[in-house]
Amino acid sequence: MSAEKTTTTATRIWGLHGPTITLDLGELVVGGSGEITIPVPSFVIEHPRGIVLFDTGFTPEAFGDPMSVYSLLVDVVTIRITESQLLVNQLEAIGFSPTQVTHVVVSHAHQDHTGGLFLFPDAKFYIGAGDLQYAFWPNASDEGIIRRPDLEKTRGFAWHQVPGDLDLFGDGSVVILDMPGHTPGNKSLLVRLPDRTMILAGDTVHVRSALETGMPTPYDYSSKDARLSIERLVMLRDAHDAEVWVNHDPADGEHFGFAAGAE
Repeated sequence: MSAEKTTTTATRIWGLHGPTITLDLGELVVGGSGEITIPVPSFVIEHPRGIVLFDTGFTPEAFGDPMSVYSLLVDVVTIRITESQLLVNQLEAIGFSPTQVTHVVVSHAHQDHTGGLFLFPDAKFYIGAGDLQYAFWPNASDEGIIRRPDLEKTRGFAWHQVPGDLDLFGDGSVVILDMPGHTPGNKSLLVRLPDRTMILAGDTVHVRSALETGMPTPYDYSSKDARLSIERLVMLRDAHDAEVWVNHDPADGEHFGFAAGAE
């Protein structure tokens, strides 16, 4: 007679608002128009075996003068970073220090997700296979959304390049989901909690309308793969009866509620 399998869930999740970007909606989804201000969030997941951070936002070096760091990007968007939105301050607001973070999952290698990587030298790092190479040798059109110094600071860190899905703790509670298209190794994250299951979309979609219509961004690494990944995201949502948090969608932030950083 086999022993009954013990089911484990993550304990809790916090959404950290982070800085904001104001830009044209057409930059985020094909056919979009009009100005929109979006959050650049990070997420903290508490699990019995560690503290997981999903994405790390902009570098704190940009606080006070985003133009000095993101000169190519701020030619077409407006970046706003307040002191409370700095990642270390957001972590402290929910009772954590950087040294308590054990696992860092990077949805993809664009600069609004990699800026705080250097803050966690003792953590294990996870990124989609192909994204580190893409970051160091991007397409010419992607140069403005990659910041190599963010990654240079992490040479020697405990990097793991994930080729598909990965059940981070082996219990189904935190699963890195393969969603290529926006970048070669783009990922989303499934989090199973005691009372609900959530999928953090990352940049598989940027706004909720893209989830409903299946429309990619105009600047995906592969539009074909991006559309297939959106379809997969919807199928996984339905299979797990999950709620999808579209990370950059301001309405989703208001709906689910940020723990820290919103101003």
